[in-house]
Amino acid sequence: MRKRNNSLTQDNDSSATKTVLDSNLKHCHKKGEGSTESGVQYDSVDSNKTMGSAFRRRGLMWRVRRMFMWVLAIYFAIPVIVKLCPSIQAKLVFLNFVRMPYFIDLKRPQEQGLNHTHNFYLQREEGVNIGVWHTVPAHMWKEAQGKDREWYENTLQSFHPVMLYLHGNAGTRGGDHRVQLYKVLSSLGYHVVTFDYRGWGDSDGSPSEKGMTSDALFIYQWVKQKIGRKSLYIWGHSLGTGVATNLVRHLCEQGTPPDSLILESPFTNIREEAKSHPFSMVYRYLPGFDWFFLDAISANDIRFASDENVNHISCPVLILHAEDDTVVPFHLGKKLYNIAAQSKSLSGHKVQFIPFPVSLGYRHKFIYRSTELPHILSDFLGTTHPHV
Repeated sequence: MRKRNNSLTQDNDSSATKTVLDSNLKHCHKKGEGSTESGVQYDSVDSNKTMGSAFRRRGLMWRVRRMFMWVLAIYFAIPVIVKLCPSIQAKLVFLNFVRMPYFIDLKRPQEQGLNHTHNFYLQREEGVNIGVWHTVPAHMWKEAQGKDREWYENTLQSFHPVMLYLHGNAGTRGGDHRVQLYKVLSSLGYHVVTFDYRGWGDSDGSPSEKGMTSDALFIYQWVKQKIGRKSLYIWGHSLGTGVATNLVRHLCEQGTPPDSLILESPFTNIREEAKSHPFSMVYRYLPGFDWFFLDAISANDIRFASDENVNHISCPVLILHAEDDTVVPFHLGKKLYNIAAQSKSLSGHKVQFIPFPVSLGYRHKFIYRSTELPHILSDFLGTTHPHV
């Protein structure tokens, strides 16, 4: 009986031991499976991050490439558009639609600090009225207050010389740098007559080289009729120098040259100026540049050939140019002077070139700031400025 009980006890112990071992083996197996699944999950996250970065890089590159293609398409489209529509190039030459300063009332020059200036209009032809300013010498400013057009016209018969000013492209006769020059010339004892070409400011009509020259001739003749034999000088700036040489060439060929011609920041001709202008920098070395852009200018009958005109001019010529002028490069003004100096028609007339160094910072339109300007004008014109 005792032996049988021992046998049963041993069987129970063996069975219990087997149960514990099986349980441990199952637990180990499950733990191993859990570790494997966790490793797979980590690898999957890393892989997703890598793929996301790659997709983002591809998206950025696609956007940059698309932007580049758009810029390239626009770059090549502009010359084609200009060639097909030459009138666009004409607008870029004249820039008469750019009116600065904005909101200026040209009927009230006193708002620009010109309280001795009268605004009026002259009819060039049917449907074309030209806006004109007449500034009297500065020492007459008190007497000028509240005076009408008749009074201003009568002052032109005084002994003071007259400067006819021809402005450049963009803006109006009320542009700030232009107003500052009127003040300087007025302080030196000059009458200053200036106007807006047809299509500029409040003048009627559409711009063209022929129309601008015609308007300048009309105003010149009007002034000349008022002053008789008194001195009448012509001052052109930038694009206005092209108008000025056109005008003076016509006057000289008619045997009635002005007393002197002053060219501020001039160029040789519009093709060379267009090629040197900062706006053309991105296209200057493009094959076919002349055909696309310069021929489009010529198609609008725009030449402003001052280099040709100086060979037909017979009056003293003064050229003023700043070395740091980026709009009309200094070398074009110097080149025009060299041509004028060798002109047979100018033989026997004074031809002078005055450079202004970079250190002065006069650039394209600030030569009026020069403290030497009164002396330059006095020496060249052979006049004195008692009202400086």
